[in-house]
Amino acid sequence: MVASRLPPATLTLKQFVRRQHVLLLYRRILQAIRQVPNDSDRKYLKDWAREEFKRNKSATEEVRPRSWLRPRLKRKT
Repeated sequence: MVASRLPPATLTLKQFVRRQHVLLLYRRILQAIRQVPNDSDRKYLKDWAREEFKRNKSATEEVRPRSWLRPRLKRKT
């Protein structure tokens, strides 16, 4: 078996794509939150989203299946 030349911390293609989907989801959530008219509600939602993503930072596909992300990544029309 051939040893990989990549450093051990390098993401696999699957992990890289999943990370990009999560980042896209986070950006879209923040964009939606910007539309909230009330300042205190907007701050609450922004803090909530940030904490949820931090809390799930180490989640893996086994913990959070791809099906959890897919429906939320539909294109804006």
